[in-house]
Amino acid sequence: MNLPMKVSRAVWMSVLGLALGAAPACSQGESQPQSQAVAVPVDLQSGEQKFTANCSACHGVGGVGTKQGPPLVHKIYEPNHHGDAAFQRAAANGVQSHHWEFGNMPKIPGVTSSDVDQIVKYVRWLQKQAGIF
Repeated sequence: MNLPMKVSRAVWMSVLGLALGAAPACSQGESQPQSQAVAVPVDLQSGEQKFTANCSACHGVGGVGTKQGPPLVHKIYEPNHHGDAAFQRAAANGVQSHHWEFGNMPKIPGVTSSDVDQIVKYVRWLQKQAGIF
């Protein structure tokens, strides 16, 4: 089953807001509205760091995908379709391409099961922020 790589506007806006949340407002004394971005909770920051180090090169900053890999902030990866165990298997064994046309995902050496648990918590938080579940 091949699905086109489409990410809802809400997902892109959420991730853009997260990415730009710390951008300075215009400094001409005008009051600027505060960003709608939500800071990553402290208990998920380790997962964010592990995601950035091990996953974002292919799955994009904030899980929005790249030319090398699909977005994880997408309804295909919500828990009822790809449960947390699927992320564990993907990191440990790699994944044969089945939803997207990016090619097979290799296993990720050096990433422990505990690391993946933290990454999944971060990804699930991103998905919730985007309204996926």
